[in-house]
Amino acid sequence: MKVAFCGNDNPSAYNISAGFLKNVCFLDALNLVPHVFLLFITFPILFIGWGSQSSKVQIHHNTWLHFPGHNLRWILTFTLLFVHVCEIGEGIVSDAQLKSRHLHLFLPAIMGFVAATTSIVYYHNIETSNFPKLLLALFLYWVMAFVTKTIKLVRYCQDGFSFQQLRFCITGLMVVLYGLLMAVEINVIRVRKYVFFTNPQKVKPPEDLQDLGVRFLQPFVNLLSKATYWWMNTLIITAHRKPIDLKAIGKLPIAMRALTNYVCLKDAYEEQKKKVADKPNCKPSIWLAMYRAFGRPILLSSTFRYLADLLGFAGPLCISGIVMSFSNDTEDDALMANATSANYTALTSGAIYPVRNSTDPFLTSTNFLKTAYVLAVLLFLALILQRTFLQASYYVTIETGINLRGALLAMIYNKILRLSTSNLSMGEMTLGQINNLVAIETNQLMWFLFLCPNLWAMPVQIIMGVILLYNLLGQSALVGAAVIVLLAPIQYFIATKLAEAQKSTLDYSTERLKKTNEILKGIKLLKLYAWEHIFCRSVEETRVKELTSLKTFALYTSLSIFMNAAIPIAAVLATFVTYTYVKEEPPTTAQAFASLSLFHILVTPLFLLSTVVRFAVKAVISVQKLNEFLISDEIGDDSWRNGDTALTYESCKKHTGLSSKAINRKQPLRHQLDSYESSLRIPTRHLDIDDCAIKVTNGYFSWGSGLATLSNIDIRIPTGQMTMIVGQVGCGKSSLLLAILGEMQALEGKVHWNRVYESESSFEASRRNRYSVAYAAQKPWLLNATVEENITFGSPFNKQRYKAVTDACSLQPDIDLLPFGDQTEIGERGINLSGGQRQRICVARALYQNTNIVFLDDPFSALDIHLSDHLMQEGILKFLKDDKRTLVLVTHKLQYLPHADWIIAMKDGTVLREGTLKDIQTKDVELYEHWKTLMNRQDQELEKDMEADQTTLERKTLRRAMYPRESKAQLEDEDEEEEEEEEDDDNMSTVMRLRTKMPWKTCWQYLTSGGFLLLSLMIFSKLLKHSVIVAIDYWLAQWTSMTNNGKALCSTEEPARKTCYVAVFSILSGAGIVLCLVTSLTVEWMGLTAAKNLHHDLLNKIILGPIRFFDTTPLGLILNRFSADTNIIDQHIPPTLESLSRSTLLCLSAIGIISYATPWFVVALVPLGIAFYFIQKYFRVASKDLQELDDSTQLPLLCHFSETAEGLTTIRAFRHEPRFKQRMLELTDTNNIAYLFLSAANRWLEVRTDYLGAFIVLTAAVASISPYDGPKSGLVGLGLLYALTITNYLNWVVRNLADLEVQMGAVKKVNSFLNMESENYEGTMDISQVPKDWPQEGEIKIENLCVRYENNLKPVLKHVKAYIKPGQKVGICGRTGSGKSSLSLAFFRMVDIFDGKIVIDGIDISKMPLDMLRSRLSIILQDPILFSGSIRFNLDPECKCTDDTLWEALEIAQLKNMVKSLPGGLDAIVTEGGENFSVGQRQLFCLARAFVRKSSILIMDEATASIDMATENILQKVVMTAFADRTVVTIAHRVSQILDADLVLVFSEGDLVECDTAANLLLREEGLFTTLVKTNK
Repeated sequence: MKVAFCGNDNPSAYNISAGFLKNVCFLDALNLVPHVFLLFITFPILFIGWGSQSSKVQIHHNTWLHFPGHNLRWILTFTLLFVHVCEIGEGIVSDAQLKSRHLHLFLPAIMGFVAATTSIVYYHNIETSNFPKLLLALFLYWVMAFVTKTIKLVRYCQDGFSFQQLRFCITGLMVVLYGLLMAVEINVIRVRKYVFFTNPQKVKPPEDLQDLGVRFLQPFVNLLSKATYWWMNTLIITAHRKPIDLKAIGKLPIAMRALTNYVCLKDAYEEQKKKVADKPNCKPSIWLAMYRAFGRPILLSSTFRYLADLLGFAGPLCISGIVMSFSNDTEDDALMANATSANYTALTSGAIYPVRNSTDPFLTSTNFLKTAYVLAVLLFLALILQRTFLQASYYVTIETGINLRGALLAMIYNKILRLSTSNLSMGEMTLGQINNLVAIETNQLMWFLFLCPNLWAMPVQIIMGVILLYNLLGQSALVGAAVIVLLAPIQYFIATKLAEAQKSTLDYSTERLKKTNEILKGIKLLKLYAWEHIFCRSVEETRVKELTSLKTFALYTSLSIFMNAAIPIAAVLATFVTYTYVKEEPPTTAQAFASLSLFHILVTPLFLLSTVVRFAVKAVISVQKLNEFLISDEIGDDSWRNGDTALTYESCKKHTGLSSKAINRKQPLRHQLDSYESSLRIPTRHLDIDDCAIKVTNGYFSWGSGLATLSNIDIRIPTGQMTMIVGQVGCGKSSLLLAILGEMQALEGKVHWNRVYESESSFEASRRNRYSVAYAAQKPWLLNATVEENITFGSPFNKQRYKAVTDACSLQPDIDLLPFGDQTEIGERGINLSGGQRQRICVARALYQNTNIVFLDDPFSALDIHLSDHLMQEGILKFLKDDKRTLVLVTHKLQYLPHADWIIAMKDGTVLREGTLKDIQTKDVELYEHWKTLMNRQDQELEKDMEADQTTLERKTLRRAMYPRESKAQLEDEDEEEEEEEEDDDNMSTVMRLRTKMPWKTCWQYLTSGGFLLLSLMIFSKLLKHSVIVAIDYWLAQWTSMTNNGKALCSTEEPARKTCYVAVFSILSGAGIVLCLVTSLTVEWMGLTAAKNLHHDLLNKIILGPIRFFDTTPLGLILNRFSADTNIIDQHIPPTLESLSRSTLLCLSAIGIISYATPWFVVALVPLGIAFYFIQKYFRVASKDLQELDDSTQLPLLCHFSETAEGLTTIRAFRHEPRFKQRMLELTDTNNIAYLFLSAANRWLEVRTDYLGAFIVLTAAVASISPYDGPKSGLVGLGLLYALTITNYLNWVVRNLADLEVQMGAVKKVNSFLNMESENYEGTMDISQVPKDWPQEGEIKIENLCVRYENNLKPVLKHVKAYIKPGQKVGICGRTGSGKSSLSLAFFRMVDIFDGKIVIDGIDISKMPLDMLRSRLSIILQDPILFSGSIRFNLDPECKCTDDTLWEALEIAQLKNMVKSLPGGLDAIVTEGGENFSVGQRQLFCLARAFVRKSSILIMDEATASIDMATENILQKVVMTAFADRTVVTIAHRVSQILDADLVLVFSEGDLVECDTAANLLLREEGLFTTLVKTNK
């Protein structure tokens, strides 16, 4: 066919006799001019100036969008491009109806499309390189295009065209768009004055872009990049080369920071407060405040959502159009060809042509939309737009949700810092509640915000869907819709049941964890007593309950999945069967597939509706809780500490007011009278006010109940001196300190703080923080930070001062034990320190701070006598006195009273006495004498205490905790891949390969742990279900297209045929519904079985592991396997696996169907497949990193909240609120940026997979329309229906793959423990060879014994030989690390005996079964361990003994009376770790436990180390009497204990160096034993 611009089938086409503008062809040529002009001008500039982007400020270049009307220009350009596409389509369709090619119909439109694309590229480059003068070219282009199009439009109007003609409408739209673009351009000139004005306007980039730390560019990039997340490409692609860390994601932009949003929300909330201020019963509404602060983005998101939902209906309509065009094609073709050619000749001749005919060759919109190709392109564009809007809606809600969460967290935190202490102490607000607010309620609200556009978008979607269905199928559509609506409440019911099941599962897993934790803490004892199986059974019992609850959970989950899959099948079945019988004919193919597609659209909102409603209900509850919290009591204003203040109960606000009332220093305050008189005597001593730093007059203080806890308080605290507050427990000493700090409510009276210390003129004093108080609370409070950060507490580091403080608190020896010295993390997540160590760090913190006033609340309570004395001398008397600081010390240690400058004695919440010790001695002899007797008693205790040196013990415990960590300092990173260890080359390609590799091996291990039967059943049912679903749709295609096709699958007779089709359709649908249930159940069941088996194996493996494993593996690591990892295996992997298999099979069946319907589709599949592979490969790696970042940044944030709530009084006393607020904002922002990036990465993926899906739809549609032997209409409908479902499921395949990869990490970690070696429980002897009552005598022969902890470590005992006679009392001593304890472990085969042997009563213990050996010996360990349960369970978990035996044991241990007095006697409750008994009592219980087991050999491993002298004496006495006939081996931590032993073994560095009676050994002057005795005395 020949090609010509105006076509060559009409000679008069080039005739211009009636004037140029009368010739349409010439007008079209004229329209080409502006486009060609733009291309000529811009291409050179684009190519030459591409790289010359320059700016004075170092910024993110390609994101600085600063021309006005930026977004409007992009929107207009996109609209223009769409209109161009329509114009091209219209031209081509018109042209196809003519005999020869008429280029002028579509060539200008194509050039216009190219020019519009160029214009936006050109504009973007000019904007980012900040070169506005070049915009003139665009301005000229818009003007020219506007003029040429207007000429054309005017010409059409003159010819009397109307809006019915598509070309007229398109030209009109073009004129409007070019006009608007021209206006935008003029506006840029007006604002920026870059041309025609003398001084152009200078602009500065926004602050965020100048800060290169901001990497989150979504708010700053252009519209196209915003919509497609193009700016994320660099991050996602570089994730391959190196993992994404916090540095890579940078900071949050200012507008998204918690502080910005907090200010927004706070202002809105304050406004609400003002509104209800005068209405007593009204609470300020958080909902309204949230709407005020975040309403606009939510409205924007909802708009996007509506647009997306409406565009979603384009799919079904286009399908029905395309399928209909098939059936109409044959009839229409002939008619069209004849009609058009005749009319067209008349039109182009240009001269005179009848107006009546001239309208015919122009297409009307209806004709245009009947063209299948046009519909295919429209469907493609609608899909692209719909998906873009949907993702934009998601993104906006998520960003708003994150901003809201940041604002709420900041509000909660600010409130916590102002919470009145009484709220926390009276239990109105527990720490748990606060943690819930932070961790749960804010997240509930965030999630509600994510889902809230659904609330108003869904009803619209449902109504629209039902209307369209009604149009397609009439009343029978209502039957289907009714099925869906009726089944929706069941969904809601299932959703609520799911929540309940999850809660009960949580309760059981908490209980299981508690038990597991106890087992792990007491594992050494369990192994030594051979009780591990008993405790293991107890955990298994709880696990069975948990699994039952999980089964319920799994059942409801599978029901939920089943409902989602079965509802559309049921609805379609009901609809089509009704339709067939009502209309007496089957639906047409177009009706069938359009309605199928609509049903799929309808099910999603109904399925989601139940979730959204549930979240809405939760959100309402969360807001109530938040409101209660935000309006709870606060402590008053902080002005009071800046000077003298009055504090009244009514206002709870502290006014500044000076009082001249001061107190004579020598005069003690006896009663109200005295204070009254002294106030009369004041005027003569004006200067006295400078003597006292703090004064309380007539103070009545309460803990918020309105009843005074402290009453009638009149005290003064002298400046620069030490004031001691003494009194019995509970008399209000700590409360007095807190009252002075303003933590209590003042019912009446005043606290005066002296403003300026004129007496102190020294430079040091002036540099101090005057109004901050260094305060060490009674209960030590540590930060999750390093030791150094805990001591300096935000003050600048001064080496000299730091050293002085750590020495004064004797912290250096403790610091030396820590793995990283004072840079070791301590606190909840760090290393656990003992009470004394924690207390000393808190005191060190108070001493280190540069404040005038120091409050120490009972700092000696957890310290032993040596440390207390040292702290008093060095820290308090020397360090604080030298600094001339005012010190208030609460203490029970009356021996320090002589050091005090001023004493306040308290009793029952009032001040009993005040004055110097001398005053009290003269004025209140009785009190003084009472103190003296108490001091004497304390001195006696001191002498006892001098022996039990608690500090060495604490350090020993710490060293024990540290030693295994050092030995395994570089804990192999569990996530390291096996391959990486094999090939040690750390080159890029290996790392990259490992980061992108799916852990298929672990997946297989997981699947097989569920059992092969269930696995094969699952695979089979899955495949069968998807085959049946495809069969249903295929049958529908055959049935609806049987009218068009001769071959029918059923008989041709009418009634029989209908019955046959309906019956098969119903049977298939029924089978499909049943299979949906079966598959969802098998997946959940398999997941449960796998979880059950993995936990069972893990528990048994850990329980049977060698003790060395527990020494070298941190407890937290093992617990993590049982908590977080087990939880993932229990609850997260099954649904992920289900979703992954479902979406993958759906996508595969869709591709199969499309390829079957249109074989040409396979060709297009190759590039699409490659694109999909790379998208998922890159996304998985990035998503994994971002998920880890999100998880790891969440914990510090939650810890910071709970830490603050615990240390409120300390933070407020120090006045460190601003620093803590700043830290909270930083942590919130860090967590939010990680979450934002994660959600942006998800959008990045979804946009890309959605676009891929749209391309699949386009190729499927085009392939099915192509004239070469196309398929019949039924198959086309089927193919397109499946192509549409692909777009929904492609991103789920990738998301689920990424989730599964992360979750499989848990399985991998569990598996890494399953490969551990167990202890060898089997002996070489037969059980029958061991006598029933062995060991009877208790004779022990140690022959050439060599022991080591592991076969790759050095021996700890070398060639030890000894003989212990039956009934002997043997003492073992030696320095730390000499091998004493190793010997005790060797008796129980807890360590590796690699040479020599131990023979007990003639049997070599290495040949016996382990259980039997351990169950026949007794041991008392240094740390007394009790388990939660009853006393009976602790003494005899095997339940073998009678009550009499147990009472006898308790009597021997001198506990009988104490246990009798407890409720329940033997069945009295023991709390976790035995915390409800003292350490001494716990050790005596362990003694009773050893006695219950009537063994003839007892080993005591430093059993008296952690108990007081009195208990030790009891223990020694019992051992001598009750165990007189048994062999007792005592490993001593003080040599004095074993001086009267029958035999003493002295060890040094693993060798037995001395062995004789104590008396004989002492005769050796140079002997090691003699040295030990001398040094110990």
